[in-house]
Amino acid sequence: MHEGKIQAASHHGAYVIRMLGDVRLTLCTTIDAYFRKMFDDPEFASVWVDLCEVEGIDSTTLGLLAKLAIKTEERYHFQPAIFSCDPGINRLLKSMGFQRLFDLREEACASTDDVAELPQVASDEADVKNKVIEAHRVLMDLSAENRARFKDLLEVLEHG
Repeated sequence: MHEGKIQAASHHGAYVIRMLGDVRLTLCTTIDAYFRKMFDDPEFASVWVDLCEVEGIDSTTLGLLAKLAIKTEERYHFQPAIFSCDPGINRLLKSMGFQRLFDLREEACASTDDVAELPQVASDEADVKNKVIEAHRVLMDLSAENRARFKDLLEVLEHG
């Protein structure tokens, strides 16, 4: 597997976020910082997430994506689109309940040539731990299955 990367592009409030390789919690502060920047944009109008080049994606990243969808719906009253070409990733997204949060598209999105890799945001262990806890709380709130799936992990993170 290739190391995970996050690329992004925006044009007049339209955002594309492309994830590549094996996307893990080491990128969680980078992802979260970009989402905050995006929501601070007064021109924000749309967001697509492209997972077509993802080889693996962890639950922390999924939790942050769920948070993105929930905030987009709350603030702007629409569901972001998420594109995924891999049947395994599609099954994972559906098992987490993402079909309720996103406009799921099991196809490639239009190519964006002007995407640039996001510089990795430095973070300390406490920062990462807080993002991991937050991401898993979001996932747990999506369904009883997710609550059961992540209950033990969250207990260890919060009290261990």
